Amino acid sequence: MSNPAEKPEVVQLPAEAPAGPPVNTRRVAAQRVREARDRLTSSSGTRPAFDTELLRQYAQTRVSASFVVMLLVVATGVLFGLWKYAVPAAIWTVGMLCIHAAIIRNCWRFLREKPSLAATRKWQTRFVLLDLLYGLSWTAILLHPAGLDTVSNTMMMFLMLLVIAVSSMLAATLPIAAMAATAPVTAAIALNFVLSGTFDNYALALLAVAAEAYFALLAHQLHSTTLATLEARAEKDALIGELEQAKAISDEARHRAESANVAKSRFLAQMSHELRTPLNAILGFSEVMKSEIFGAHAVAVYKEYSADIHNSGVHLLNLINEILDLSRIEAGRYELNEEAVSLLHVVADCHHLLKLRATSRGITIHEVFEHGMPRIWGDERATRQIVLNLLSNSIKFTPQGGDIWLKVGWTASGGQYLSVKDTGSGIAEDEIPIVLASFGQGSNSIKSAEQGAGLGLPIAKSLIDMHGGTFTLKSKLRIGTEVIVTFPPERVMSALAPMAEEAPPLQPEPTVTAVADDKRRARHKPIMSAGTGL
Repeated sequence: MSNPAEKPEVVQLPAEAPAGPPVNTRRVAAQRVREARDRLTSSSGTRPAFDTELLRQYAQTRVSASFVVMLLVVATGVLFGLWKYAVPAAIWTVGMLCIHAAIIRNCWRFLREKPSLAATRKWQTRFVLLDLLYGLSWTAILLHPAGLDTVSNTMMMFLMLLVIAVSSMLAATLPIAAMAATAPVTAAIALNFVLSGTFDNYALALLAVAAEAYFALLAHQLHSTTLATLEARAEKDALIGELEQAKAISDEARHRAESANVAKSRFLAQMSHELRTPLNAILGFSEVMKSEIFGAHAVAVYKEYSADIHNSGVHLLNLINEILDLSRIEAGRYELNEEAVSLLHVVADCHHLLKLRATSRGITIHEVFEHGMPRIWGDERATRQIVLNLLSNSIKFTPQGGDIWLKVGWTASGGQYLSVKDTGSGIAEDEIPIVLASFGQGSNSIKSAEQGAGLGLPIAKSLIDMHGGTFTLKSKLRIGTEVIVTFPPERVMSALAPMAEEAPPLQPEPTVTAVADDKRRARHKPIMSAGTGL
């Protein structure tokens, strides 16, 4: 009496180490840390690179608009000189042009220098001071109007708005410089209007302050837009860099994989050739021993051992041939020897070759052929191998008493197809990609007593792909499997119709003159010319 099974011991497995944070989370965290560090090292709360780029755009804008500012200064000086103050206006114009020249000169120097964090801070301070001096100079001319009448007030407001608008647009990428250039002008004009003591001037002062606020807000919006553009460009450049790095890594990995695949194929091909040499000797001597050519064995069991050795050698030879064919196909060294092939005859020959094997297992093979089909242009050896692989698989995995249907016919597009359908155990739907891969086997084939290397279907699929055809595998568990291979219509050779026109003669017909010359030569020719030298 057998003892009851013992209760298995339950062992507490060690807890797995917690998985690291996802790649995206780590990337976002690293980006936040970098941005925080950049803000701490920046004077404007943005990245140092953005500060340099904003200051560079400020200098470029100043340089490009230098002629416009010069024209404004000269026009203002001429206007005030013609009005009343000729000498002060001339002095002011010369001073403003000198300040403007200093600003342009510093902008050129900054654009030529190599950018750095310390240099950026120094140039920011210098540009702010120059813009402050620029604004105070405008204040000096606007605080000396021709009078306190309406025309003077209107002219001061117009010039103030013009100066504020131009300065705000030019220094939009450097908000501190824009405030330094416009705030003194606005403060002086508003204070001048307030000190006059009239209601209209109070309104003008309020209008001047509102104009300053409006242009300051506009400059801030321009600065924000420019900063957002720089950030988008930096993110785009970083993304392009990551993509290029990922592409380089993937290309390198692909090259390594291709090199490894080629090395594997070469190794398999070399080993297959090396193994064939001793295997031929094993097959030959085992065949001699099995057939007892040189006499009967003293012990009968030796004959059975010789047959087992021969069968194992045949199985190993078939496996080596399959590996060699697969390695050639994967290495791209399998060349098709194309010729006119009758698919119907190839299938019939393969059926005849494997009929004895199917009969010994009690399997019935049914033929459903469409006769009178033209030949196809393809490799006869490859076509025969496709049929043998498919039919061998069906016989291997079909139980005793099962049925196999061989079908050959036309496709809807004008090509030809071959179908091998059996009543075997079938393949699970999720295992179909596995059995189509090299050395892949389904669960049923692993349990089967007659196992293979898992190369029959992949080789057949690769060979039909080389012919430009299709390979379709349909299977259901405990119902059966059907494999359909098709050859494209362009490989079907249709019979040529007979020519309606007569073929030209091999020799041209003789003319009347040529016939007369031949008769004249025959009449003068001697009857016997032997020994005459003719």
